[in-house]
Amino acid sequence: MDTLPALQTEFDRAEQARAKGNEGQARVCARRAAGIAIREYFSRGGTRVPNASAYDLLNLLKEDSRLPAEMQRAVERLTLRVTEEFKLPVNADLVAEARMLCNWLLKN
Repeated sequence: MDTLPALQTEFDRAEQARAKGNEGQARVCARRAAGIAIREYFSRGGTRVPNASAYDLLNLLKEDSRLPAEMQRAVERLTLRVTEEFKLPVNADLVAEARMLCNWLLKN
């Protein structure tokens, strides 16, 4: 998989979903983008990556001691469960969080 085009596609989809008022779909796309970058990060580091969902990869990344605190917080927010009203329990922009995390993962 060519990582950068795949990431761009997911972030484009996230922005399109957000523009249509579908924040839930924007969150899904943000998490998928993070999953793409996580898979690349682990592969470059020689870690065999399981064929797992983006959510599972985010949870796997939580265990990585190399992540700075800010990236750990981004991973935590990206794995938050929504409330019964399908809202995040915190005020966070998961698309921006995913972009920040992806940028860090691709540079390290």
